Amino acid sequence: MIPIQKVKDIIAHHNNLESELSSGKIDPKLFAEKSKEYSNLGNIITIAREYVNFESEKRDLEQILNDKTNDNEMIEMAKKDLNELIEKRGKYENRIKIFLLPKDEDDDKNAIVEIRAGTGGLEASLFCADLFKMYEKVCSKKKWKLEIISISKSEAGGFKEIIFSVNGNDIYSYLKYESGVHRVQRIPKTETQGRVHTSAATVAVLPEAEDVDIEIKDSDLRIDVFRAGGPGGQSVNTTDSAVRITHIPSGVVVSQQDEKSQHKNKAKALKILRSRVYEAEKRKKDQERSSNRRNQIGSGDRSERIRTYNFPQGRVTDHRINLTLHKLDEFLSGEIHEEMNQELRLKEQNLKLESL
Repeated sequence: MIPIQKVKDIIAHHNNLESELSSGKIDPKLFAEKSKEYSNLGNIITIAREYVNFESEKRDLEQILNDKTNDNEMIEMAKKDLNELIEKRGKYENRIKIFLLPKDEDDDKNAIVEIRAGTGGLEASLFCADLFKMYEKVCSKKKWKLEIISISKSEAGGFKEIIFSVNGNDIYSYLKYESGVHRVQRIPKTETQGRVHTSAATVAVLPEAEDVDIEIKDSDLRIDVFRAGGPGGQSVNTTDSAVRITHIPSGVVVSQQDEKSQHKNKAKALKILRSRVYEAEKRKKDQERSSNRRNQIGSGDRSERIRTYNFPQGRVTDHRINLTLHKLDEFLSGEIHEEMNQELRLKEQNLKLESL
């Protein structure tokens, strides 16, 4: 059971924030932060108030049940109401527990997503492009802004690698479950004997780091410039516009040559580098804090096989929660991606509740 005082504290804090925000005397620098906190508490406040009132409502119903002067119809109604109240309290208690769970500090951040073709040659690069199209459709559906940072194309319209940023509300909290190895089983167009091939692509989702999240000193960076060039001599620049940045303390290296401007390439490379260094630090802290971090759904382990897309059978299976959806086309079009995501969130919440 959740201590009643803890729930009363939530209500009191919500009331204090309401008074503070409506007073017009709040420090402008704190207004956005407090408004967000007030809005967040608004998701649970009605449930919290009803939870606090449970005992008094229960006593009232028990008095009716114990009063011998009441007729049978009234007693039956009171029994029904009491059972419903107890059931509702259990649901409310679970909702409050989930609300009180420690939040991932990066959940409300934007994200940088990196998709790379893995085993499977050309078929893997085509699958890499399919995954990008899926995320593009999910972002469009959610009205998130997607911007390509870097792209390396292969033959037949596939991608060896594509890196893009996603901006909007609570991006990382949704996309973090996509980190890992995605496997595809299908018959390639070039396959003459109808055999199913297995290929893979790796997805890494990084919280986009801000200047306040991590300090990267200029003295820790080595910046090299070189002449950009495309495959087979195509799109070769005649100036040294490509940029390679090395973060010396961590060894993280990022190269960028998509833009014709050295300045733009440097800005994009720094954006990726900052997020990769931040993620490495975050992972190190997570491992120090929790020995079972790798067993959690949102661990972001990019070497773990998380999902299989089986085209002949029209199904997609998430191996972390043993969930199979026989709607592969709808999943790839972003229509039912939310269904899988909700199940992943629920599973992680349950894991956290069990560890409390």
